[in-house]
This record gives sequence, structure tokens and C-alpha cells, in this order.
Amino acid sequence: MDDTNNISNDMIPYVEFADNANERTPCVLVLDCSGSMRGEPIKQLNVGLQALEKELKEDIDASSRVQILIIKACGKEDEAVVASDWVDAMDFTAPVMEAGGLTPLGKAVHLALKKIEDQKELYDSCGVSSKRPWIFLVSDGEPTDYGWEQAAQECLEAQKNKKVIVHAIGTQGANMEKLAKFSMMPPKRLVGLKFTEFFLWLSRSVSCVSKAAPHADDLLKDINAWNEE
Repeated sequence: MDDTNNISNDMIPYVEFADNANERTPCVLVLDCSGSMRGEPIKQLNVGLQALEKELKEDIDASSRVQILIIKACGKEDEAVVASDWVDAMDFTAPVMEAGGLTPLGKAVHLALKKIEDQKELYDSCGVSSKRPWIFLVSDGEPTDYGWEQAAQECLEAQKNKKVIVHAIGTQGANMEKLAKFSMMPPKRLVGLKFTEFFLWLSRSVSCVSKAAPHADDLLKDINAWNEE
């Protein structure tokens, strides 16, 4: 009985690729859920995630091509944990995020890069092609974990080696100078608590990329709905 269970568990990750061999566009959300997000900010973040789920599921192409992973940076011990593991958009259910603790952005992006490498190995072993993964780092503060600079450098190296694209998004109160150290592109500022507008833009962007030719632009240019210059 034990052997049967082990075999079944080992086979589970391959089922989605057997049923759906489309090229995948991996998208990782690294979300700051520290104590400063309590109240209306975390409420609006959750509303935004629900909008992302709905938008992706209603897009026939994106629902079968986009894969989502959500990592939350929070906790008393500077924890970074997976809130929602890799899943095709058609099967994605927005997790309910809770605010509390500190902001271990370094650990969170390190975990994100590791999960991307593991998923790329799985794609390759299943004969599934994939586009360059995206990481969206969203924070209302700054890293609090020891050694976050090393993780930021790891992010930059991965970008230089064309293994990933990293976008840093700062909400009100974010240290934009420190967020800039994680990405080769300048960080963007979210207006107020427009998480829903941001996630709708993200959904439409990732949908376009999932259907685009290999060298098409990575993102839709119109960010006016949520961006503050």
C-alpha cells in the first residue's frame, strides 16, 4: 500500500503536462505581507489576487499556458513561504493572504529563483517548452532579513544570464532605492492601493506574452491605471 501511494504521489506533477502540452509562461508573485500591510492594504491585495484569478481563468489561452507561483514574505522569524505552488492558471485559486511580521524579501526572492530552476527541470523532463519566467516583487517597505543584498545580487545575475525577468513594484512607504537592487529595470510605484488594477494589467500582459512570438515585447506598455511616476 505504501509503495502504491508513493508512486501516485510521484506521478502527480506530470499529469498536467500529459493533459496539456502547451508552452508555459511561468509567473512568480513575491508579496510582502508584513505587519505594515494590516488593514486596508492586505484587504485590497486579496481583492486584487481574486481579480487575477478571474481574469486568467476567463482567458482561454492564458488559462492553459500561464503557470502561477505565489511566495509570501512575512513572519516573526523572517520567513519566506510558498502560499500557492506552481499551478496552471485554469486551476489557480487565489490564496487568502494575512499580514504580520517582518519583510524577508531576500529569502523570498532566493526561494523564487530556486522554485523557478526546479520547475524548469520539470518542464524539460516532460518535454514542455517555456518562456522566460517573470518575478514580480511587490513591497510596501524594505528587506529586513540579514544578507538580503546577496539575494538581490543573485536576482541580478539571473537576469543578466537571461534566466528570469524581475519587476519590482513599490507601494506607499516602500524603499524604492533598495527595491531597485533586485531588478535591472527601475522599480515602479503603485498608486494608493490599486492592487486590482495592477493584477488586471499583469494578467493581460502575461496573457499576451504567453501567445506571442519568442522576441515580442515582454509587457503591455500601458501602466497608467496603477503606476505613479
